[in-house]
Parts: sequence; C-alpha cells; structure tokens
Amino acid sequence: MRWNLPFLSKAEEPVSRLADARVPDGHRIYAIGDVHGRFDLLIGLLKRIKGDTAARRPADTHVVMLGDLVDRGPHSAHVLEYLRAHRDGFATFHFVGGNHEEAMLTSLRDDDAPEDSGWLDFGGRETMLSYGADPTIFDMQGANLAAAMRRLVPRIHLDFLDSFEDSIQFGDYLFVHAGIRPGIAIDQQSGKDLRWIRQLFLEDGRDHGVVVVHGHSITEEPDVRHNRIGIDTGAYRSGVLTALALEGGERWLMMEQA
Repeated sequence: MRWNLPFLSKAEEPVSRLADARVPDGHRIYAIGDVHGRFDLLIGLLKRIKGDTAARRPADTHVVMLGDLVDRGPHSAHVLEYLRAHRDGFATFHFVGGNHEEAMLTSLRDDDAPEDSGWLDFGGRETMLSYGADPTIFDMQGANLAAAMRRLVPRIHLDFLDSFEDSIQFGDYLFVHAGIRPGIAIDQQSGKDLRWIRQLFLEDGRDHGVVVVHGHSITEEPDVRHNRIGIDTGAYRSGVLTALALEGGERWLMMEQA
C-alpha cells in the first residue's frame, strides 16, 4: 500500500517546517517504524521499498530503521540476523537505537539482574523465546538468568545493537526513535530522551528547526504534524508496518499489512 503524504494531518496547525522540508538532492530516504520482531512484515516492506526505488530515477538510496527491532513480536532473532548480515544491497542501511534495544543490552550485562530492568515484562520474554530459550529459564534470577540468556544471544548480535546511533539527519529531517526534548539544541539532546521521551515531545507544537521523524508512540495511522511525523503503527499487534519515503521535497508513505 502506498499513498502521497499530505502536508498536515490537522488543518488547525500552521504550515511551517514540514511544508518546506527537503532531503539533499540525489538522495532517497525510506524510514521504517518499529518492527518489534515482525520479520514477516519487515521482509514484505523491504521488498516493496526495493521495487519502489527501482521504479524511480537513480538515486543514492538509504533505509533508516527507527529502532525497536526487537521484543513483543515472535521473530526478533531473525530480524536482527537478517538486518545484520543478509539485508539486500539495494540501499545503505542506518540503525537508530530504541528503548527496547537499550533495555535488552542492559539486561544482558554481566553486573545487572535482568529482572530489575523490566525488559522481560515488556517484550524481552518473546525475544528470548525467539533465540530458542526454554520457558523454564525465566524461573532463574540475577546473574544466573543473565548468564543463561547471554549463552543464547550471539555476541555479534549484541555488538550490532551496540553500534546503533542516537539520531541521524538528512537535510531538514531528523530521524530518532522516540523524539526530542523541546527547547534543547539537537546536538545537546540526551540519548535517554531520544529513546524514551513521549508526551512532552508529542504535545509540543513549536518549530524544532527540523522535522522529527520518529516511532515509539503507537498510532492507528501515521501521525503527521507540522514539526514531526510519527510512523509507529504498532506492527506487533496491528499487523501493519509503515515506512516514510522522502526525496527532495516529496513525501509518501508505504505499508506492509499481514
């Protein structure tokens, strides 16, 4: 599914940053929202994106993954392995870290008790099951649980997650997982805010100096405002994974549905 993106989703909002936003000439960007272990939707959406960019004039094509690749859905291990080692070479891939990647890394450290981070209760169990964990593993606690989980997750996957960036910018668009703290310069934003912030960012209508493209906060349809575009359509529960495409001053949306 594909459709052109309107300038604004709410008529009362002023036409400002979004109306004039552009990516550098010669570049085509596809940003993909929160995958959350839905390998099936990811593969389908990437196939659509590959076909879409092939049907257009040649351009330097980039795919930006907005974080939360893991948790909640059934196939987090497959998602990470595919994006790490088997993704198609039609585009340059970029990875923004989400709060779920942060929680996974924290929970698998040597000196942390995995149950203290809360990760297992908001998607981590599904991720560990995707790595072949026996459900009885969750009867363990502390260092024993962390060690058992680390034995299942390849070190190369953790290194891959640890390489993710806090944010990426192309022209007038800033790509982050959750959002930014309003009123703080882009280069002064904290990683915690970029991965976790919600209402303070979502409810702020000021011009941030860039259009912020983000996931993290689920909406039934892409949330298009004059200062931000949210594209987390809740793939793990809705069966809909969304991508935002950008070229010059043009914008369009693409979806893969189960």
